[in-house]
Amino acid sequence: MIPRHLERKIRQSAEQYPVISLTGPRQSGKTTLIRAMFPNMQYFSLENPELRHLAVEDPRGFLAQFQEKGVILDEVQRTPDLFSYIQTRVDEVDRPGQFILSGSQNFLLMKNISQTLAGRCAIFHLLPFSLNELRKLPHPLVEDLGQKIPSIPEPENTNLFDLLFSGFYPRIHDKKMDPLVWLKNYTQTYIERDVRDLINIGDLESFRMFMVLCAGRVGQLLNLSSLASDCGITHTTAKRWLSVLETGFIVTLLRPHYQNFNKRLVKSPKLYFIDTGLLCYLLRIRSPVFFY
Repeated sequence: MIPRHLERKIRQSAEQYPVISLTGPRQSGKTTLIRAMFPNMQYFSLENPELRHLAVEDPRGFLAQFQEKGVILDEVQRTPDLFSYIQTRVDEVDRPGQFILSGSQNFLLMKNISQTLAGRCAIFHLLPFSLNELRKLPHPLVEDLGQKIPSIPEPENTNLFDLLFSGFYPRIHDKKMDPLVWLKNYTQTYIERDVRDLINIGDLESFRMFMVLCAGRVGQLLNLSSLASDCGITHTTAKRWLSVLETGFIVTLLRPHYQNFNKRLVKSPKLYFIDTGLLCYLLRIRSPVFFY
């Protein structure tokens, strides 16, 4: 497993907080990371219908079996009632590192954490690989950002353009998969599963077009009115759909920097995609030769 820079902070927080929450986009390596970090903890995925049924029907009994040691609960947002019982457990037994919660739907997971586990939970977001992680280099220091350009050697048999085209999702690099095939399946799964769970979209093709239009505006100032008009939807719908993409760690909005703090909040942000490979796929870039 390629080491992740987030690992050190998670370990530190696991010695201080009774609950650790790890969210991020699907296939960013959350399960692999937490299972490698906490091998002595029992692991349960609540995607399993039988386990999910047990957790829903008898949450107290489900949690009672983990009193002596910690537990990893994956996709825990699928059992929202379980959070109240976890709160009761950590209030009764204030021991760090009791629960490791992970999930791919940040909105649903954070909603339940904010309602029941505020102050008891350390929250982390795991994104796809960074360039330094892939090259097995240390995390750059915050004080060095914008001050100097680090000297980074090129890895063997690859270059920056190949990496930008392939993207940084772990499975593509771990299994040496064709990024076009993998990203096609990833996009389809994301739209047909996560989007349907979060919002009721009758026309998925319109949402696909919305994603492509967002890709075409990457690095530009966000103009929701123009985006909505080109997609044939209302301004309100465009705002809601963009929020879904942001919540699902597909896009991010970069706020402008002004000395006046109020301006930072009211001025238009720029739109960026989290992963360059997904961006290339949506823009129908079919080869890294495009960059040369």
